[in-house]
Amino acid sequence: MRKMLNLSLLYFILAMVCGVFYREFTKINGYEGRTALAFAHVHFMVLGMTLFLILALFAKSGGLTEQRSFRIFLVLYNIGLPLMVVMLIIRGIIQVLGIVPAKGADASISGIAGISHIVLAVALGFLFAALKGALPGWERQQMDN
Repeated sequence: MRKMLNLSLLYFILAMVCGVFYREFTKINGYEGRTALAFAHVHFMVLGMTLFLILALFAKSGGLTEQRSFRIFLVLYNIGLPLMVVMLIIRGIIQVLGIVPAKGADASISGIAGISHIVLAVALGFLFAALKGALPGWERQQMDN
């Protein structure tokens, strides 16, 4: 449970840093309009802080953190989410500065962002497997409904 709370706090701090960076960077550069930078804050807040707060509650009831699939989830998720946000920040900085990237660079940014989304999807699959293994009778409850 403590690990989940620490991760939640870490993602909260990163979300706040991203939010301040977005606000100040666009203000300094006189940029008005929507940019990918705006989404970095939200991704860390919802997909990081909020998810790990909820998982702390599941961890408190026991069994979740002992699941092998949960440990795999933790590794993959904590690689995929920061990578996704880094790509949002890079894309946002390019937008604010008005840089037109070469086709290869643009494709690389999109490709790495896509890979980070895939990593997150796989990680969430492992999370559901861990939740299923940690909550006794989960299959029966699903069949009864």
